[in-house]
Amino acid sequence: MSTLNSVESRDGTVIGFEVLGQGPPMVLVHGGTNDRSGWTSVLAMLAERFTVHLLDRRGRGLSTAERGPYELRREGEDIAAVAESAGPDVYVVGHSYGALCSLEAALVTDAIGRMFLYEPPAPTEGRVVVPPGTIERIRAAAAAGDSAAILETFFHEVIQMSTRDVQMMRGTPIWSARLSVAPTIVRELDSVENFDISDRFGKITIPVRLLLGTESPAYFRPAAGAIAAQLPHADLVPLHGQGHLGVSGDPDQFVAAVLAFTGR
Repeated sequence: MSTLNSVESRDGTVIGFEVLGQGPPMVLVHGGTNDRSGWTSVLAMLAERFTVHLLDRRGRGLSTAERGPYELRREGEDIAAVAESAGPDVYVVGHSYGALCSLEAALVTDAIGRMFLYEPPAPTEGRVVVPPGTIERIRAAAAAGDSAAILETFFHEVIQMSTRDVQMMRGTPIWSARLSVAPTIVRELDSVENFDISDRFGKITIPVRLLLGTESPAYFRPAAGAIAAQLPHADLVPLHGQGHLGVSGDPDQFVAAVLAFTGR
């Protein structure tokens, strides 16, 4: 049985989250074009071992009443607020853009005990996340109110999914959730393009593990390597046979990787 709760972030935005399970505290931070339902495939397995806090990042689900202009660091403050309500010694698991948000959170709170980050996206020398022209096509789709076109462009051109795989995704229950939050991808891609990988991450002294799908777009590996190089206690591990959506593609392997970082 789950309960709904909320906390107020530093700028006054109310961040809602769902709590279930038993054990040490865990906060799950979903990626772009998603909400907390993105963890459905792994939730039961994690809730057997942790008290899981499933937050909706600002702009969706339980967290739609935003305050002030959008900034990535505000998302870090949101996660920090949830972690502080759940902690201490919280295990944060972040996927994709949620992994970037989690890094920002670890800079502003000591409630996080360790982090598991699945493919944080960021440009590096010679590698771009968003191909030329893609953001313009996504902006045009957003201006036209065409959420399906936003998602299809994003998944084809940024995540590099095949037409067949995108069509299969359209047939799943989570597609409607993705449609409802699709417009947020514009601001998130802007933040990705300007993400600062620097020695500021040297302040994050907790253990951090970065997960990389062996079939993911090539830009994820140098980004993860560059981030890990700035963290005092970080390593990289593979998710075999999976791309960027391995949480649902191979839930058992993903959960095994999460648990391996705790020894549980």
